Amino acid sequence: MPPLDGVRVIDLTRLLPGAYATQLLVDLGAQVVKVEDPNGGDGMRRFGEAFDRVNRGKQSVTLDLRSADAMPVLHALLARADVVIHSFRPSTAARLRVDGDTLRAAHPRLICASITGFGLTGPRAEMAAHDINYRALAGQLAGAKRPGPLIADIGAAMHATIKILAALIERDRMGVGSVLDAPIFDAAREWTSFPETDDFESACYSLYEAADGEWLALGALEPKFWRRFCERLDHREWIPRQRERDIPELRALMRTRSRDEWLALFEGVDVCLTPVVNETDGGVSGFRRTAAAPALGADTDTVLASCGIAANDRARLRASRVI
Repeated sequence: MPPLDGVRVIDLTRLLPGAYATQLLVDLGAQVVKVEDPNGGDGMRRFGEAFDRVNRGKQSVTLDLRSADAMPVLHALLARADVVIHSFRPSTAARLRVDGDTLRAAHPRLICASITGFGLTGPRAEMAAHDINYRALAGQLAGAKRPGPLIADIGAAMHATIKILAALIERDRMGVGSVLDAPIFDAAREWTSFPETDDFESACYSLYEAADGEWLALGALEPKFWRRFCERLDHREWIPRQRERDIPELRALMRTRSRDEWLALFEGVDVCLTPVVNETDGGVSGFRRTAAAPALGADTDTVLASCGIAANDRARLRASRVI
């Protein structure tokens, strides 16, 4: 049985951070109901496969949170839920009445999580920003030519998931829910403190081009790996040069054979040598397709019926475009 089997999550978030946080919960066995705007749904849907990656196995319910008629529906969902998570700015959450204090007043055992940009309070609490902005302010992009991976978004998603798991444990102990927040800027700032690959770059920890234009990654940081690597190449004289920034003779040697020839030579030799591949390469499979992402609103009737909302009420809400 998955560890979060029986845990129900109402996901009010938009775009990547919240979607990835709740995807992690799905992968741990939680039931996640993704609540989307009837007018087009989550804006991330336009990114196709990227949307699918972080919305597998969820249920999609359409609900216009701006409508007063949406509140009874939302509270019916929350009455059966353990966790609710949103990614609105604090003032928007308050206006929509989905902020943690408002929801916990009605549902004391509910864990109310949010992923905000800069936290619930402070001078930047209402500032609009995206991953590139948080990372720029955290000092990650100084001197960079390209922004690179969405580290702040993914980091915040992980922080939110960890906090939700901790809150579930706390509720089991104390019997009450909680309000928690995972600011994206905080995630960016924390990730800035970690070393980068460039900090380790040396002859033993670098990328090497092969004769066919393909690349290999060498991660022989420990002396034992580097020694075995040099011995396999029949160049023991390079062993003392492990920490040199570069060994031009090694680079030249690596360009004398194809990537697969080098991999064959090092087959079974413990040196931390791997090919550099991408998702279309035969050596790497795609993301786990344990379930498909839901179509917009595909589960609206099923989920709302399970919450006690009658068919005639669902028809009325649909006619008025609330769902």
